[in-house]
Amino acid sequence: MTSPSTDCLKEAEELAVSLSEAISTGEKQEAVRLSQRLSELCVPVSVNINREAYPQDSIMLKVGVEDAQSEAYIPVTLMVSPGLMIAQLKDKISADFGFHPTLQRWVIGKRLARDRDTLYSHGVRQNGDQAFLFILSAQAAHLTRQQQHLDAEQQCLESIMESMHLVPRGVEVGAIEKIVPHPGSQQNPLPQPPKPAPPPLLPKPQLAWSCKECTFLNKPTRPGCEICGAERPETYQVPDIYRPDQDETMRLQREEMAMLQYQQALEEERVRNFMSLLETDGHSLVPSSTETDCPICFCRLEPGEGAMLRDCLHSFCRECLKGTIVNSQDAEVSCPFMDNDYSCDSKLQDREIKALLTAEEHQRFLELRLSIAESRSDHSFHCQTPNCHGWCIYEDDVNQFYCELCKQTNCILCKAIHKDMNCKEYQDDLRIRAENDLAAKQTKDMLEGLLQSGEAMMCPRCDVIVQKKDGCDWIRCVMCQTEICWVTKQARWGPNGAGDTSGGCKCRLNNQLCHPNCKNCH
Repeated sequence: MTSPSTDCLKEAEELAVSLSEAISTGEKQEAVRLSQRLSELCVPVSVNINREAYPQDSIMLKVGVEDAQSEAYIPVTLMVSPGLMIAQLKDKISADFGFHPTLQRWVIGKRLARDRDTLYSHGVRQNGDQAFLFILSAQAAHLTRQQQHLDAEQQCLESIMESMHLVPRGVEVGAIEKIVPHPGSQQNPLPQPPKPAPPPLLPKPQLAWSCKECTFLNKPTRPGCEICGAERPETYQVPDIYRPDQDETMRLQREEMAMLQYQQALEEERVRNFMSLLETDGHSLVPSSTETDCPICFCRLEPGEGAMLRDCLHSFCRECLKGTIVNSQDAEVSCPFMDNDYSCDSKLQDREIKALLTAEEHQRFLELRLSIAESRSDHSFHCQTPNCHGWCIYEDDVNQFYCELCKQTNCILCKAIHKDMNCKEYQDDLRIRAENDLAAKQTKDMLEGLLQSGEAMMCPRCDVIVQKKDGCDWIRCVMCQTEICWVTKQARWGPNGAGDTSGGCKCRLNNQLCHPNCKNCH
């Protein structure tokens, strides 16, 4: 085969450069055209990806190193870039640790790495990725003594030339041989520097943990001591290189199976409890599930005869619970369980009460509850119609109550029903009727009692009786709409209305309160 001509080589170089640019910029048509022309020249070509295409940041590669003789495992951390080729990585190991490239066998991702492969192609992308380096013996690698000697001499020459500033760092070994003659020539050889001491061997990872109680060496994956059952030290970590043997693998599988069975049992129990809860919730009154004695009458209760309260799980006979509800004078019925040391304060639920009582008894109990709630409320008002059970809880700004039972409108201020009359007309009529009407006299005395006790006052403008139910010390007359100061019992403003400080209580005038008891809220 004839070698290509100079013109062909020059054209091939230009085509290769143009093809590289076309591929880099994504010009498909141009790249196809250049490839076709380059193939016509029949020139040997090698295509490589530029290292600048790979991530440029250095990462930490964890390397496990073993040799064929001592079988010692040494962890080493290297700073590399993902675009580094395996051949370049071998040269780095040779320069840093003195192992010839032909002695190195790299395994990355369970694959034997080739010299032209890159770390990136084997999945080395980030800090903490791992690789394995096996060092062959010189005999197994067919490395002759002369090759070892020449390689060591070349490394020495590199260091000497760099120290003498004769060759810049980065020049290849072949270039050094052109500058400095080989030691086998007739010229005097250069002095040999002392060989560097080999790096110290790191301690081999401990593939067992020692029990603090009995000192027995346990396998790394055992959570507790096999002899005495003591727990594994918290600081111990299972080495990454540890591979459990067959017995340990079977134990781990049994342990995993037992954990799955335990979780399955928990899930089944959770489902059973949920179904039991649904079934219990369907009963208004939960029957007792065990044989027990009633704590009140001490009669023997067979399973299902008694009733168990939901809140406290105490069981009683149904007659005793019913008697407790009927005789209760409170809106809430407490659990009747009591002994020398403990008194239960749980409450019976409404559905339990309803299930124990007849319809008539339950209606009377509800009426009792309403009566108790009315008597204990601070803002309750009972309808003034005779024999009417209607009542309400009023707000501060509400003055009327329409009873849904008797369809009458009550005046909360006058505490009466004065249909077709306002409050002033009713109070004036009340004074006239009080001379002959006993009911009117009682109402009039009640209103006067409110005035004397300070619970009500006369409007300073229209003399109607007004009352402050709650809240702020500022009130408004329902008749003439005059703003009144409840503390001073006079108008809030002067004769010209809101904002007139020529009269009234003059509160906040010159930052002064109108009265020592003023709440400063109007």
